Amino acid sequence: MKTNKKIIMTGAALMVFFFAMSAPAGNIRVTKHNLSVSSPGSIAAVSESRICIFCHIPHREGSEMPYLWNRSSPAGPYTPYDSSTLKATIGQPTGSSRMCLSCHDGTIALGAVASPAVEIPFKGGARFLAEERSSHLGTDLSDDHPISFVYDSALSVEKSELRDPALLPPSVKLENDKMLQCISCHDPHDDTFGRFLVMDNTASSLCIACHDINGWHGSAHSQSSALLDRTGGLWPNTDYATIAENGCENCHKPHTAGTNSRLLISAFEEDNCLVCHDGGTASSDIASAITKRYNHPVYEYTGVHDPAEDFSSRNVPKHVECSDCHDAHQANSDPALDASMVSGAVKGASGVSIGGQMVAEARYVYEICFKCHADNNVINALPVTRQIVQLNTRLDFDPANPSFHPVAGPGKNPDVPSLMPPYTSTSTISCTDCHGSSDPSAPRGPHGSDWQYLLTQRYVTDDYTTETPSGYALCYQCHSRTTLLNDESFPHSIHVADQKAPCSACHDPHGVSFTQGNFLRNSHLINFDVSIVMPTQTGRLEFNDQGRFRGECFLNCHGRAHNPENYSQ
Repeated sequence: MKTNKKIIMTGAALMVFFFAMSAPAGNIRVTKHNLSVSSPGSIAAVSESRICIFCHIPHREGSEMPYLWNRSSPAGPYTPYDSSTLKATIGQPTGSSRMCLSCHDGTIALGAVASPAVEIPFKGGARFLAEERSSHLGTDLSDDHPISFVYDSALSVEKSELRDPALLPPSVKLENDKMLQCISCHDPHDDTFGRFLVMDNTASSLCIACHDINGWHGSAHSQSSALLDRTGGLWPNTDYATIAENGCENCHKPHTAGTNSRLLISAFEEDNCLVCHDGGTASSDIASAITKRYNHPVYEYTGVHDPAEDFSSRNVPKHVECSDCHDAHQANSDPALDASMVSGAVKGASGVSIGGQMVAEARYVYEICFKCHADNNVINALPVTRQIVQLNTRLDFDPANPSFHPVAGPGKNPDVPSLMPPYTSTSTISCTDCHGSSDPSAPRGPHGSDWQYLLTQRYVTDDYTTETPSGYALCYQCHSRTTLLNDESFPHSIHVADQKAPCSACHDPHGVSFTQGNFLRNSHLINFDVSIVMPTQTGRLEFNDQGRFRGECFLNCHGRAHNPENYSQ
């Protein structure tokens, strides 16, 4: 009687089990997880007709694995995912994830089940998932989405861009009510949504069920109707048609990613951007801009950038990547509110304030530039040999300085006759007004230029340069050439036109720090190029400001002694 009862119970259990497997919403028979002889996939048993046997068995005593598991527990050890921005504690895989890995780590043969004891043979002699398949994860899980960690409210508080688990949709389940496992994203019995996902992932609906990324919903990448290049891009096998539909997976790959931290598709960071921003998928052709002679050399660095790096220190390794200036999750097409403030293209990028503190999201363009051109300066020498040497542009532009170009605030001089509309003495400008593309039709920003120092216009610093509109085009885009050569504020004509001294012989275009200069000698951006301007015989090399349009110089230039030379208008 006991035997018959066991048979009846086993039969009933199997009927329930197989009925569940054949339900329309989870018909495992038509998925690749049907490894039997009837498999619709390329991996199939030679003759075994039972479908569930490859994972499940009605009875198995002494197994540590739940769910009537019919496979050995994988041995590991595994290399877990890690990154500098990770807040969860990731250890070795646990729970149901180990069941998935018993096939997907490639260490246990597909046909090696507990019962029958003899390995089930597969067509073509296949035993393991081929390493070139995306489903072959191996034991190195550092390039895969993290699993087997506690996902609770405390984690969502610590990692603000994770939703509270109480807000997860019903289809996203946590094992034992707190552990994120493979089954949180994948249902091994149901391939309704492709890749055995637990829900439709159009526009990354599954991804954003957990990841509540700042600014994502208003970003260009979340809304773009641009068509994906399925033949030459990174997504030949995607089911989605547009950038918006492909969502996170335009750049990220949850398994076997090209870059471990952040799970980027391509190992070379810039390739994740330039695959679209080459004038094809996206209208902006950044790829061509950065091939110009002078550029931000994103191709020269790999694996150096880290979102957690602190640019207010002096310890960040020299590098430049697209993500140093752009946040792909927040970037949009919004214009800047004024010249000095960030536009949508760089929205969300971190920065360094004029006071030297890191800011999570820059408000001003100069704050983004200060990450590499201030306290953590990548420049080793000035392009012009100045009397006062200062490599930290944050100090150059400090509004407390005796003089500076009005980047971090309006300038000191209330009377600048040469300024052309719309500029006035109260205007502010952006770093990108001077540093950017030399091609007006190219995307705005310092990606690449034909002119040295990544300038938008030509700016000659060589001595004995014949004055022309093109030679000092950078200066003349804001300052009237006519006004300057008419000597309306200073005898520029004799210096620039007659003596052929460049603007840079006297003027330092960024500014002069109050920590080195003073309001008497360094107003009007005066900081001499000492390869052109020499001290007097008594060792004096100075300009003295004597009020509106008045001053005196002690120096030697082009063989002429100024000891002193006075001027006034």
